[in-house]
Amino acid sequence: MSVITAAPPVSRARQLAAATVGNIVEWFDWYVYSMLALYFSTQFFPKTGDPIVPLLSAMAIFAVGFFMRPLGGFLGGIVADRFGRKKALTTTVMLMGVGSLLVAIAPTYEQVGVLSPIVLVVARLLQGLSTGGEFAASSTFLVESAPEGRRGFFSSFLYIGATLGNLAAIGSVALLVAGLPDEAMREWGWRVPFAIGTLGAAAGLFIRRFAEETLVAGDAEPGSGPGAAPARKPSVFEFMRTHPKECLLVFAINAAPTLFFYVFTSYLPTYAHITVGFDMKNGLLVGLISLSYFAVLQPVMGILSDRIGRKPLLLTFGLGFTLLTLPLLNSLQNSFVSLLVVQMAALTLLACYTSITSAVMCELFPARIRAAGIGLPYALGVALVGGTGPYVATWLADAKMIDVFGWYLTILAAITTAVFLRLKESYKTGLPQ
Repeated sequence: MSVITAAPPVSRARQLAAATVGNIVEWFDWYVYSMLALYFSTQFFPKTGDPIVPLLSAMAIFAVGFFMRPLGGFLGGIVADRFGRKKALTTTVMLMGVGSLLVAIAPTYEQVGVLSPIVLVVARLLQGLSTGGEFAASSTFLVESAPEGRRGFFSSFLYIGATLGNLAAIGSVALLVAGLPDEAMREWGWRVPFAIGTLGAAAGLFIRRFAEETLVAGDAEPGSGPGAAPARKPSVFEFMRTHPKECLLVFAINAAPTLFFYVFTSYLPTYAHITVGFDMKNGLLVGLISLSYFAVLQPVMGILSDRIGRKPLLLTFGLGFTLLTLPLLNSLQNSFVSLLVVQMAALTLLACYTSITSAVMCELFPARIRAAGIGLPYALGVALVGGTGPYVATWLADAKMIDVFGWYLTILAAITTAVFLRLKESYKTGLPQ
């Protein structure tokens, strides 16, 4: 068997910075779409008498981006395992920048007709491809950069970056909403964050140039003598052939939790707006406060998992949402305090999952197939379950059945808890090589 080992990085601080900054850029671009959908949806679709119809179309395209993520996860994982984590990370941030640029300069429906939503779809497909590959490469890159006994802590930086990207998105949107009239916001103001995302991608590309590669291929088979053949690279589907159970676990432990992540980090203000008429301007301020709290929780939970294990935190997430999803959603009111309390309570439970999910997955696979083993199964879970949350909620609202959404989340949380119960504890074992 060929040997592939994780090489000690020159500077772990540099590794954390490269992964985190890149994730900020990735997730800033991803989040601004859902936050600005209320403003730009009428720009890309024909106007109707019902304002929810263009929003529903925009949310459908948001979901379409998720369906590109499995291909991104598959290709990104293969690139990361065959050519290195650094090359994969460079590629993903470039794709995200191109997608953001397309949205920023896209013509409106009134200008070019059906070509307008087509450009939007292409941009979302590129961003979905990028985000799918980013997760696999970043997860392996971070966990392989960690010293023994600190994998949970290093794992937490993946969602620190994602949360900071969300905060940057909220901050930019909040400033625009506060400084521009509603009409200007709907006509051109929504384009500004996408232009910022394009510039951020260029900055992320520069920073990642200085990251240290964590994947090093062995020169020969273990125990082989002089003149032995060099270690072979993994085949395209080797991860599925040799570790089918682990691939299924990656899918099962991430499908529903990623749905909760998108609902409670970015979609909740829109959900509150649809259900109880919540003012979106106040929703942005709530997001800034609660997500700042969420970012701080990530390293705390990661360190805790390095001391007491991964399963206690995962079970807290699963059982918590099984019992509390309905009470939390039903307690939403048209008030600042109500949304803040609900979001902070949900994010406390969510941090038990987000802080350690990279470590949990990386501890399932050997290094030579680690990124591929994570990439495709994770992205499939997100595409089939996680990415559909905003669309399902908006569709149920349009069908006057929004109360069903809470039950949908509760059932998924209960199923996920059962999966977590079957996981083996891995925080004290070495990272598979």
